[in-house]
Amino acid sequence: MLRCIAIDDEPLALELLEDNISKVPYLQLVATCGNAMEAIKALQQQPVDLMFLDIQMPGLTGLQFIQSLGERPMIILITAYEKFALEGFNHDVVDYLVKPVSLERFVKACNKAWELHQLKTKPKETGAGKSPDYIFVNADYSLLKIVLDDIMWVEGLKDYIKIHLESSSKPVITRMTMKSVEEVLPGNRFIRIHKSYIAAMDFITAVRKSSVLIGPTELPVSDTYQEALMKLTGK
Repeated sequence: MLRCIAIDDEPLALELLEDNISKVPYLQLVATCGNAMEAIKALQQQPVDLMFLDIQMPGLTGLQFIQSLGERPMIILITAYEKFALEGFNHDVVDYLVKPVSLERFVKACNKAWELHQLKTKPKETGAGKSPDYIFVNADYSLLKIVLDDIMWVEGLKDYIKIHLESSSKPVITRMTMKSVEEVLPGNRFIRIHKSYIAAMDFITAVRKSSVLIGPTELPVSDTYQEALMKLTGK
C-alpha cells in the first residue's frame, strides 16, 4: 500500500484527484492539502510514500516546495501547464500529468510509482535471506521481469534508461533515473562506472585506462568512478 497526499489549491481539482486516488487499489489517501504549508504539516505528522502535487499555488509553488524538502516522498506533478515539464523531471519526479487528466493516464503514472516503491522495498523485505535475482520495470505498458544474470549494462538517457541484455539484441527502455536503478541493483554484482553507465561485473571482459569492455562493446569510465573500478580489479 502506498500512503499518499494530494496537494492542490483548487477545490474541484482536489476533489477529482481524491476520486481518482480512491479508484487505485494500492493507494491510501492520508491527507488533502490546499497549499504547500498544509503539506509540510502533513508530512511532519505521518509517513508518506507518494505526493500528488499541483505547481501553480499561492505562496510556495509546487516546484519551490519540492526544493524546500530534504528527504521527500515520490512525487507526481499534476498541473495545467506543460511548460514546467522539463524542470519537473529535473527534480526527479515520477511523472508529470497535464490537466485534464484521464483516469487511464492517472493510473499509468501511479503504476510507475508502485513499481519504484516495489523496487526500493523488496531487498529490505528479504531481510537476511537471499536477495531477489530479478527486478520488475515498466516497459511496453506492462511490468517486465528482468533477471539480473541477463543484464550486461545499463545506459542512462535523460529521463530514461536502456537495460542491455545478453538474451536480446534489443535493449529494454524504461522511464527511470540512473540513481533509482543503481539503488535496486546489488552492489556486489554491478558497478557504476560513469554518470551514464552501470556495468555488470560478470560481463566485464577487460579494463582499460578510461574504459571497460563488455564483449565487443567499449564503455567509458569517468574519473569519479576510477577508484571503485581499481578496487574491483585489485590494481
